[in-house]
Amino acid sequence: MPINVLVVDDSAFMRRAISKMLEGERDIVVCGTARNGEEAVLKQNQLRPDVITMDVEMPGMSGLDAVREIMARSSVPIIMVSALTQEGAQTTFRALDLGAVDFIAKPDSAYVNISDVARDLVSKVRVFARRGATRRPPPRPKVELPPLSEAIPPRTVHPDLFECVAIGTSTGGPVALSRVLPHLPAQFPAPIVVVQHMPRGFTRPLADRLNQTSSLAVSEGADGMPLRAGHVVIAPAGMQLTVHRVHGSELVEVQLHADDGRSLHVPSVDVMTASVADAYGAATLAVILTGMGQDGVAGLRKVKDRGGFVLGQDAATSVVYGMPRAAAQAGLVDRVLPLDEIAPALCELTNTSFARS
Repeated sequence: MPINVLVVDDSAFMRRAISKMLEGERDIVVCGTARNGEEAVLKQNQLRPDVITMDVEMPGMSGLDAVREIMARSSVPIIMVSALTQEGAQTTFRALDLGAVDFIAKPDSAYVNISDVARDLVSKVRVFARRGATRRPPPRPKVELPPLSEAIPPRTVHPDLFECVAIGTSTGGPVALSRVLPHLPAQFPAPIVVVQHMPRGFTRPLADRLNQTSSLAVSEGADGMPLRAGHVVIAPAGMQLTVHRVHGSELVEVQLHADDGRSLHVPSVDVMTASVADAYGAATLAVILTGMGQDGVAGLRKVKDRGGFVLGQDAATSVVYGMPRAAAQAGLVDRVLPLDEIAPALCELTNTSFARS
């Protein structure tokens, strides 16, 4: 059975461009197009597509309003198509909060590689068509975590050990991060370094959004930025982020550099987590969250080799159980948890008080 896609955009050029990207694939059919949010809602009801691509900014009913209307009636996967602007990014993040599953950068930007966008879009359409229902799972019942000694008998964990948290995520990550970082207290005792796969232009708005909702300070990483407790550093899109311990001191700094061509993702979870493991050794606490593919496996292997500890998101609460699954199957995850138990676990592992809201 072919995958039926509804393409929504107010620009006839963009409708043709996105349709052309999809119709070159044997297993994908563009079953219809829509020029605005009202038409998108109507055609979704008529055509029952497997996936919808939705422009963020349209006259009349916006993409955001259309997502809200469609998700109230259906669980069809919606992939947002966002311009590389601050306003476009913020609206896209709101659409993800409402139930859209992911987004791509609008392919009419001079900063966007069209072939990369096409490959990314086709991959996401296939993943979400297979996945079917896409609404984020409801929060799990608030249950107490089992003692570490019961959860992981072979490993003795010392709560005062961990000095840095490394988080890797991709598809579904903006929402996942919004359900982890804002729940950590201001007195969280370790710096946090995050790699979130996303196009250029989106990581700074993501950091700003998380900073507004978190007790921790959240910012996009800059070269030479020192790591400090209570500070979250988001790796900027298009650059590899590593951390480096300054010789002869306790200071650890961010280093940004261009990719050497060996990484599929820029930034890469593998590159970041491996460098954290080199800098912090057994004091590394890593987290692998929702995302496609297997970025993170090589880096987490180094974390484990250095004696660090790894938390992984479970399948039920992952938008795409790819990266966490690959890490778990490689035997690199010490504890698998639903998303809403990641923040409590981070507090437990760092001997920090956690207040459930």
